[in-house]
Amino acid sequence: MSNFFEAKVLTVHHWTDRLFSFTCTRDPGFRYQSGQFTMIGLNVDGRPLMRAYSMVSPHYEETLEFLSIKVADGPLTSRLQHIQPGDTVLVGRKASGTLLTQNLLPGRTLYLLGTGTGLAPFMSMVRDPEVYGRFEKVVLVHGCRQVAELAYAGLIMTEMPRNEWFGEQVTRQLVYYPTVTREAFRHQGRIPTLLETGQLCREAGLAALDPARDRFMLCGSPAMLKDTRTLLDKLGLAEGNMSHPGHYVIERAFVDK
Repeated sequence: MSNFFEAKVLTVHHWTDRLFSFTCTRDPGFRYQSGQFTMIGLNVDGRPLMRAYSMVSPHYEETLEFLSIKVADGPLTSRLQHIQPGDTVLVGRKASGTLLTQNLLPGRTLYLLGTGTGLAPFMSMVRDPEVYGRFEKVVLVHGCRQVAELAYAGLIMTEMPRNEWFGEQVTRQLVYYPTVTREAFRHQGRIPTLLETGQLCREAGLAALDPARDRFMLCGSPAMLKDTRTLLDKLGLAEGNMSHPGHYVIERAFVDK
């Protein structure tokens, strides 16, 4: 059990019947960068059952926050969705992940492209002043099937601009673009299509995609990752990693989960 620490659940919020989030205590020795993930889970039949989850909370927060789907027959989420304040969860002591700004070449606009719970790592990044220091614009794109699944929309639009620490940066530099695919909404469509047609840039008041200045981070469904990567490759962009910074990075930890 030395690879994990026990964390006490502090709050639980059920966004929909398919989506929830929770906060828990943080071991003082647990360090991570905004955008990374760790393993979290529960003791099941005397053994830890763990899955990879990105931290929603930025690296400087004293508590941790995670966003999760609910799967009725999921080995972990079928149990995790029933946690209550006061319960205990297991949190891995090692943080990992490719969604780090140092894995990208210098640029002017950073596109954070997430579907579903793929929003999680980007919620930590858009509340990290260091990210705004590296890019002139940060474009947070969140795609879901239904409007109710656009988690943290109120926080992004209302609370973050008022934050005394990074509120000015948010107001000046952050562009939030939520989009849904199965309901009427002000923005509709899949992320790859919105990028390819230029609709996203037009509706967000941004210049057309420019490989020389635009950088991308992707986290979400396998279909979104595949189609968006195909588009970026067509534009002549190269994927980055810890050894060689590139024009875009993809979080692969959740693709096969």
